Amino acid sequence: MKRTIMIPAFILAAGVATAGGLAYAKQSGTAENDAVSDLAKAKITLVQAVSAAEAQAGGRATKAELDGERGAVVFDVEVVTPDNKVFDVKVDAADGKVLSSKLDQADRGEKDEEKDED
Repeated sequence: MKRTIMIPAFILAAGVATAGGLAYAKQSGTAENDAVSDLAKAKITLVQAVSAAEAQAGGRATKAELDGERGAVVFDVEVVTPDNKVFDVKVDAADGKVLSSKLDQADRGEKDEEKDED
């Protein structure tokens, strides 16, 4: 007798858990992802931003990402020059203009530490 009661109770519990999980997944999916919102605001491509950053710093890009900063959308591009200096270059995602180019002391220090370990 207990077996006939436990099976339907187990099925009911599994159904409630599944429905709750689906409801939670659907609810969290309604909020727009920041990356999607930032991408919609960008008027230039990642390739164009990387090209602008490489031309500004005179090197090759190693990393690039799209970020929202203070209401504006910018591409943050890391560029390494032939003499192994690392620059963080910010490119306006709306018009492709280079907003800043700064020597990245933190990355330079990490590279020096890696060389010392070898």
